[in-house]
Amino acid sequence: MNLSTVYSRRLMWLAALFSVIGLMSYAIYAEKVLYLDPCPLCITQRLFYIGIGIFALVGLVMTRNRLVQRVASILMAASALGGMATAGRQVWLQHLPKDQVPECGPGLQYWLENEPWLQTLSLLFKGDGNCAEVVWTFLGFSMGEWSLAWFVALLIIALMLLFSYRKGISDVKTF
Repeated sequence: MNLSTVYSRRLMWLAALFSVIGLMSYAIYAEKVLYLDPCPLCITQRLFYIGIGIFALVGLVMTRNRLVQRVASILMAASALGGMATAGRQVWLQHLPKDQVPECGPGLQYWLENEPWLQTLSLLFKGDGNCAEVVWTFLGFSMGEWSLAWFVALLIIALMLLFSYRKGISDVKTF
């Protein structure tokens, strides 16, 4: 795909945005309909997906502005990397031997009510034994593994968008 045209870049931004909308919709469905409570790492991954979605929307709206495109793709890539680290930790926890899994801690609501804000944020990125439990699979992969794959795909899209500009493109305006 030649990403040097505005139309091609719009399709990539739209693909990223619709992917995030679909993933977040399923996450809400899994929580509200399937009654799967999200673990701390799942909640953190949702925040990274929201970041990707926001930057994809900015990139989609500002397709003709080279500087905004670059900044949006860099921030989208950073969000994808953060999501990959978080999902990777969850996958790692899920594959630990049972005797090495950390103890399950109190729920997120307890953390929010009783712990300092920075401590709660640290716990969200660290996860606990709840994050090691696999309660959902599709095609043999856990939700954490699927999430990791989606973050990799979204990182690839962000990098393709970042490096899609060539010198001399006449359809792109700069500040």
